[in-house]
Amino acid sequence: MIRNPILPGFNPDPSICRVGEDYYIATSTFEWYPGVQIHHSRDLVNWRLIRRPLERKSQLDMRGDPDSCGIWAPCLSYADGRFWLVYTDVKRYDGSFKDAPNYIVTADSIEGEWSDPVYVNSSGFDPSLFHDEDGRKWFVNMQWNHRPEAFSTIGGHPAFDGILLQEWDAGAEKLIGLIHNIYAGTELGLVEGPHLFKRNGWYYLTVAEGGTGYDHAVTMARSRSITGPYETHPDKYLITSKDHPEAVLQRAGHGQYVETPDGQAYHTHLCGRPLQPERRCTLGRETAIQKCIWRDDWLYLATGGPVPSVEVEPPRPAARQAEDKRITYAFDGPELPLDFQWLRTPEPHRIFSLTAKPGVLRLYGRQSIGSWFEQALVARRQQHHRFRAETRIEFQPDTYQQVAGLTHYYNRFKLHALAVTWHEKLGRCLTILSCPGDYPDGKLTFPAGAGVSVAEGPVDLAVEVIDNDLQFFWRQQGDWVAFGPKLDGGVISDEGGRGEHGSFTGAFVGAFAFDLSGRAQPADFEHFVYEVL
Repeated sequence: MIRNPILPGFNPDPSICRVGEDYYIATSTFEWYPGVQIHHSRDLVNWRLIRRPLERKSQLDMRGDPDSCGIWAPCLSYADGRFWLVYTDVKRYDGSFKDAPNYIVTADSIEGEWSDPVYVNSSGFDPSLFHDEDGRKWFVNMQWNHRPEAFSTIGGHPAFDGILLQEWDAGAEKLIGLIHNIYAGTELGLVEGPHLFKRNGWYYLTVAEGGTGYDHAVTMARSRSITGPYETHPDKYLITSKDHPEAVLQRAGHGQYVETPDGQAYHTHLCGRPLQPERRCTLGRETAIQKCIWRDDWLYLATGGPVPSVEVEPPRPAARQAEDKRITYAFDGPELPLDFQWLRTPEPHRIFSLTAKPGVLRLYGRQSIGSWFEQALVARRQQHHRFRAETRIEFQPDTYQQVAGLTHYYNRFKLHALAVTWHEKLGRCLTILSCPGDYPDGKLTFPAGAGVSVAEGPVDLAVEVIDNDLQFFWRQQGDWVAFGPKLDGGVISDEGGRGEHGSFTGAFVGAFAFDLSGRAQPADFEHFVYEVL
């Protein structure tokens, strides 16, 4: 069986594309670099990360992008012998404006080099590109309205002002013709995430509604003409858990339709798995897939009703690959392991190196762990509710402005970090930096106070997260010793801090270093371990 989520941990807004027997899913990466995750499968059961295509400065520079901005809702497609990727680089989150430029990149091979981006428009986010049977291409995105009045939408927030459609001239690389507002959504509101496909003479539009929290949904509509009018599905919502708090997969919405080579129907969607009692999704928004059936030229879940299932029938029998329970990253090659990303900057040589000292990951202390511009933080996704991470650090600070260590990180306001630093009385020491949410003021706290002195030489650091609880550990010789109090690990989540819709990415665990003196003091990390508990 397919076991949902198929892409656990921060993998939202799944766009699925089939080329022959191969399936690809592109997901949002927000402020994490390189941009867009692409996973591959041959059976819809087993998935492997193969590429992050937005990997150089000419394609993507997110320095200054606020938390939960950057790369939103990519759309991956295949036509004319090449892959097409459409995405938004959102430059603002809070306030009335979004500033959401949309781009297109292409590649002959999905694992090859992708082109520099072509700018399309900035009228709203969540862009998608549809390749029609007659060879014409159509660009769709939600329209953002900065005014208080809503004219095109039915319900919800007035900023989500309908789905726009315009023809894309691939030769001239520009939009042409009239702009059509083709769909206003339902009374659930906040209509976004559009995808088009065609079947039996009908144009089908799936959108996301209800926001990306617990009222999220996939809404479906159809029309005989691509420009509309579109009629809404008899049940309105193809996939949603909004009226079913008992469902394992919550926050279900925003996905895309795909057919197998023999015509079986599936639909991806994002989801969250909340932890009780606060219902916080510590793994962020994940990717799931549901089997569907056609009835009267409308799509329905094969199980009936809109609630997504954890176990789903695959297109054909497939053996599920065993999961690695303990992964050790040795940092013994010239490239960063694919599981790891960093934040915002297209100049990674300024924040880390794998060749300056062979066999270690060297981080160069730059701006603070709360910077939106250049911070040395290299991390991998949290993919399990219970895990342990370990690393060994060699770091010689000579001021309290130099800090490096191990962090459980969501954004600048939601983090816990076990750090080596320097103190006027303690000398080189170990302490904890914690920022448990953006309200009321988002300031750091120090749960272990000034900390404890540590001897010269390497220091082993570890963190264990058991559902909502987090505990740090350390050692230099002998056994591991718990350090500091048990912390609220559940705040490292979408709902932590200012709550639902306040942020919507995911939790990471990794290595960091900063040097507020401006001297770029290096910190060396010998290895990194991620273990499922």
